[in-house]
Amino acid sequence: MAAAAPRQRRSYCQRRNPWTDEGHSGARVDVTVGSGTLHISTGQLARFADGAAVVKHGETSVMVTAVSKGRGGSPASFLPLTVDYRQKAAAAGRIPTNYLRRELGPTDSEVLISRMIDRSLRPLFPSGYYCDTQIMCNLLAVDGIMDPGIASINAASAALSLSDIPWNGPVGAVLVGFIDGEVVINPSRKDLRRSMLQLVVSAAEQSKVVMLEASAENISQANFQKAIKDGVKHAQHIISSIKDLQKSHGKPKRDTLPPASVDSEIEETLKSLAFTKITDVFSDDTHHKISRDNAIQEIKEEVSVKIRESFPDRDTSSLSEMFSSLTKQVFRDLIFSRNLRCDGRELTQIRPIACQVNLFPPLHGSALFQRGQTQVLTTVTFDSPDSAAKVDAFSAIMSGIREKNFFLHYEFPPYATNETGRPGAIGRRELGHGALAEKALRPVIPLNYPFTIRLTSEVLESNGSSSMASACGGSLALLDAGVPIAEPVAGVAIGLVTNCDQSTGNVTDYRILTDLLGIEDYMGDMDFKLAGTKSGVTALQADIKLPGIPLNIVMESIQRASDAKSKIIDIMNETLSRPRLGQKENRPVLEKLEIPVNRRAKFLGVGGFNIKKITADTGVIVSPLDENTYQLFAPNQMAMDEAKERVDELLQDEKEPVLEFGAIYQAKIVEIKDFGVMVELYPSMPPALLHNSQLDLRKISHPSALNLSVGQEISVKYFGRDPATGQMRLSRKVLQSTAAAIAKTIGGERS
Repeated sequence: MAAAAPRQRRSYCQRRNPWTDEGHSGARVDVTVGSGTLHISTGQLARFADGAAVVKHGETSVMVTAVSKGRGGSPASFLPLTVDYRQKAAAAGRIPTNYLRRELGPTDSEVLISRMIDRSLRPLFPSGYYCDTQIMCNLLAVDGIMDPGIASINAASAALSLSDIPWNGPVGAVLVGFIDGEVVINPSRKDLRRSMLQLVVSAAEQSKVVMLEASAENISQANFQKAIKDGVKHAQHIISSIKDLQKSHGKPKRDTLPPASVDSEIEETLKSLAFTKITDVFSDDTHHKISRDNAIQEIKEEVSVKIRESFPDRDTSSLSEMFSSLTKQVFRDLIFSRNLRCDGRELTQIRPIACQVNLFPPLHGSALFQRGQTQVLTTVTFDSPDSAAKVDAFSAIMSGIREKNFFLHYEFPPYATNETGRPGAIGRRELGHGALAEKALRPVIPLNYPFTIRLTSEVLESNGSSSMASACGGSLALLDAGVPIAEPVAGVAIGLVTNCDQSTGNVTDYRILTDLLGIEDYMGDMDFKLAGTKSGVTALQADIKLPGIPLNIVMESIQRASDAKSKIIDIMNETLSRPRLGQKENRPVLEKLEIPVNRRAKFLGVGGFNIKKITADTGVIVSPLDENTYQLFAPNQMAMDEAKERVDELLQDEKEPVLEFGAIYQAKIVEIKDFGVMVELYPSMPPALLHNSQLDLRKISHPSALNLSVGQEISVKYFGRDPATGQMRLSRKVLQSTAAAIAKTIGGERS
């Protein structure tokens, strides 16, 4: 079907002057959600935009604008929607710390929130609307208490509802926590620290779910389902408030032209030529991803040639779109009629799974997870705590986390789908998939683990659900590396195909598909990815293509996913169910080293030369923990042993000089204490105490009274060692008394 092109904007948009019309000062509605109030306003800021709204939650304020071109751009077959969420340091009362002192490219956090907003809005655009549309989120103020991401979704929903852009909203979004056994709506950042759930729910009218995003501390399925239901319920209040604002201050929606008429004769010819052949391909379960795609492409080329030959004078520009529509319809109808899928599986059946661990012994941990034609290689790397990933300053303000000692990087090279491409910067899709797999595994990582863990997931073959395969492979790789994770983790993608009432949009029939194929994702209505352990849920991401699905489908999908992940964990446990015992030879080693104060200078060397040389020669990183304690991180035990030998050489005792009783020595003050000073007679000797009572002829309570300082040299007299303690007995006072007596004698002779 050809794209629906919008008509010219109504004259209303040209007549209305928001700068002079009555009520141009703006309007506001307030809605109580959870324990707080959401203030939604419009009409004061960014009035050139098609739609603009400001949402204030607590002291956090976000302005979102919506602009869509008046004409369709390139003849695309999808909506070119762009969502830009940018965190501004000024909104948090900060100045960026980079060299230019200004905001640069988008951070990981900004990309992930942009994706979340996109997934909340895109399903509600009308079919056939392909005009360039841009949503821009401008953070005006951030209090560090309430989440600006949730406010941005609601502000974007309000901006689109108030605009003349065709959109079947509004949606409402809430953040759901689970604290002390109770569901909490829109918890503060402080409350989230105690919450075992962080769930974002975007819902439409009639309690339909549009988008879900969650990370959890292994929350039970029952509590998780309850949180979703409560979130959808509270989102309805936001929807009602936005609709009230829309009625009073919204613009009339643009008229759109009906879809271009289709040549019925060509359509019938296409169906007669291709229907049976397409059905045969999708009914043949011997096909794999590439052969099935090639077979459909051959049918398309063959039929296209015949139609163009039969109708040389007709417009066949929409032929490709007509063929795609027919292919999609045949694919979905076969699932409904046979309750079987194109690869021959039943609706609840999981693809064959194969697992391997310790593929490459030099690595700290590795695993290969194969599910059907999806293959993922995961590796674990340990490094020092100094290698923890640093979080950008704004995200640190919002989350309270400044660095991460566990992170997962996801890679999706083009060869994984038999394509060519240019490797380069990580894309939004890769970033989102990696973040989801990381959230799935983070809850089972031990707290205060001594090493920084980097998990890499490289997709070698992809035919659906590579992010969930990354979670499965990551769990196995962590066990292979000997990390004592709480429980094994697995993930699975659930799909959906529906039949809907064209007049109401309500679902009349549906099939839920366990363990989604790539083609089922493309042809279907939902990609519902859930990960967790056998006892609970750790992560969820639901991408829904319909303008919302009923809660009962969501609940059933969670149950299907929970059953599937338990089966997958059983299969994984056959390969490796517990952390590998014993350390690999190449496993890094972490030890603490106590250095006496008097030896610290000798250990460090001038400007830290000694420890830098140890690092350069052995690869061992030396980090200070406090003034006497240092941490040694070595890539393996051999390097640690070598580094400790170097340290022993630096600190080994030289032959201690023999001191003469009654002799006078020059001593260097190395430390000042309340009851005296520690002095060093020779570098190879430990410091000795020179007590306050032996510092001066006068009685003093602290060495500072004599203006003594560290590094100063003084003369002391040696009186042997204490027979009880073995400590040296030194005195500075006796030298002063001798000098005073001599001065007195000389003075008397002169008189």
